[in-house]
Amino acid sequence: MTTALVSVLLFLHGLAHLPVWLPRTNPGEPFDPRHSWALAAAGVQGPRIHLTAATWLASLTTALYAIAGAAAATRAEGWAAAAILAASVGLVLKALWFNPWLSLGVLLDIGVIAAVLTNWPASLY
Repeated sequence: MTTALVSVLLFLHGLAHLPVWLPRTNPGEPFDPRHSWALAAAGVQGPRIHLTAATWLASLTTALYAIAGAAAATRAEGWAAAAILAASVGLVLKALWFNPWLSLGVLLDIGVIAAVLTNWPASLY
């Protein structure tokens, strides 16, 4: 039961990245993936470049979380490494486009890293 729960949570958290980071047309949205404060500060200009980078990182995060979820479901050895990598890429994504609206995602990514580093849940190790 624990394995299934962890697998589903990893998979769903990964899937949540794509709809959050895809471009929106509603100007009332809490943040715009076409503008990264960090990329702008580094001199990388242009909404198209920012959106491409956000979409690429979100897709990579989604894929890595899906791999981690599938690996955890099959109790493959590499699930923990995939989960840490997915959470790390997710944190980079959220740091480069930081908005307080993304705080829950930051906490979830930190939680994944903390759980893996503390070997929790023990039944997966």
